[in-house]
Amino acid sequence: MTKQFTADVLICGAGAAGLTLAIELARRGVSFRLIEKNDGPFHGSRGKGIQPRTQEIFEDLGILDRIVAAGGHYPPERKYLGDGSFIETEIAEHIAPTPAEPYHMALMLPQFLTEDVMRERLRELGQHVEFGRELTGFEQDQDGVTARLAGRDGEETIRVRYLVGADGGRSFVRHALAIGFPGKTLGVRAIVADVVLTGLDRGAWHRFHDGAMDRQMALCPLAGTELFQLQAPVPLEGQVDLSAEGLSAMIAERTGRSDIRVHAVHWASAYQMNARLADRYRDGRAFLIGDAAHIHPPTGGQGLNTSVQDAYNLGWKLAAVIGGAVAALLDSYESERRPVAAAMLGLATKLLDAAKRGDIRRGREVQQLDIGYPGSPLALEQPERVSGLLAGDRAPDAPLRGAAGQPMRLFELLKGPHWTLLGYQARRDAVPARTGLRIHCIGPDGELVDEGQHFRGAYAVSPGDWVLIRPDGYIGAFVGSQQTEALMRFLHEQGVV
Repeated sequence: MTKQFTADVLICGAGAAGLTLAIELARRGVSFRLIEKNDGPFHGSRGKGIQPRTQEIFEDLGILDRIVAAGGHYPPERKYLGDGSFIETEIAEHIAPTPAEPYHMALMLPQFLTEDVMRERLRELGQHVEFGRELTGFEQDQDGVTARLAGRDGEETIRVRYLVGADGGRSFVRHALAIGFPGKTLGVRAIVADVVLTGLDRGAWHRFHDGAMDRQMALCPLAGTELFQLQAPVPLEGQVDLSAEGLSAMIAERTGRSDIRVHAVHWASAYQMNARLADRYRDGRAFLIGDAAHIHPPTGGQGLNTSVQDAYNLGWKLAAVIGGAVAALLDSYESERRPVAAAMLGLATKLLDAAKRGDIRRGREVQQLDIGYPGSPLALEQPERVSGLLAGDRAPDAPLRGAAGQPMRLFELLKGPHWTLLGYQARRDAVPARTGLRIHCIGPDGELVDEGQHFRGAYAVSPGDWVLIRPDGYIGAFVGSQQTEALMRFLHEQGVV
């Protein structure tokens, strides 16, 4: 007799990736356990940048306004010259939002505060993190995974349908599955520390000796806190004094200033920079997300963002398959996300080389707005569509007006765990209603009006066209009025019935 399932999903690791997946499953009514082997939350600033695409995801998860209120934007970069003077420049070009892209600037929020907000959202959904509980072993079969857990109150064995390793670069899940993690050590060792200090103002990201790798020092005020984040390369071998006195001495030696003093160290770490990518993201009923699947240098602020998007991609697919969609849907997780991580590793490594030369300016390449899934098995395309947006691309936002007169944004209609079908000057009765699908018609006779033609311009649609948008905000299909039967078959395969 098959042992009864304790939960649908076991998530190992409660960092940003694990928390995103938990929120996704919770709002879809999927049962899960979220365990974290540490006794409490992570206390460091490590992943402090939240890119525009992740801001869109956080809007969907219902936490963006809290994230913005808790943090702030990046300050200008202040490069100090040998004579004590400095040059101040913006790290990223200030670009105004557009109707299609409402967020263009990276936000700064220390990772521990981001995760605080995410845990609060998870509690609102009736779930929580189980701290001090560790995965010690597991076996899987064609029906599920049997996992052994250990914690302060003893050991237990549970049965789940799926296991997700969100347990970091040294992932127990990845090692247990014998999944290779090839890549390279980049020959750079660095320290990062969250400190209380005096002697610097909080209006700039202070950088010293950008041209000399062994003497570089960066001190960035952390938005939403009284802390500065200290970053500095250190020798590849040997001990590093991470005490307040040791860091004060390093600052004095590298800056030539005695007025900058560290008074307290809230968190500190010395680490080797690596770029590694898991050989595969799935083994049977076990999956890898976040740092368990990819690690990279911190340049460009890509890590936390890529991890959040891994979970955002996997979450709705797990929920759909558990709810009855074809199991092959889960194959698309690796085929969509692994190429994104491979490209991200190349970008982060390139930006590290630029940072060694003192260049930390960032452009659109780090915003992750251009990430898409061309050629995905979850893309149904009009045969004649050869230009403009294609299935697999990110769905742009657009201002609309309801027939009752109130303004709204397209992203407001997409918000939530459902698929969205948009008909442009199309007959509403051409597509029957079904569970998990929200249908909206845009046009003079529809419930939405495209007054500024922003929707038509962004999506390049013609009268009678339908646009299907996936639960994760990517375009699933463009079809014409004569292809609705193919659209219905596609939806059925994804479990939208």
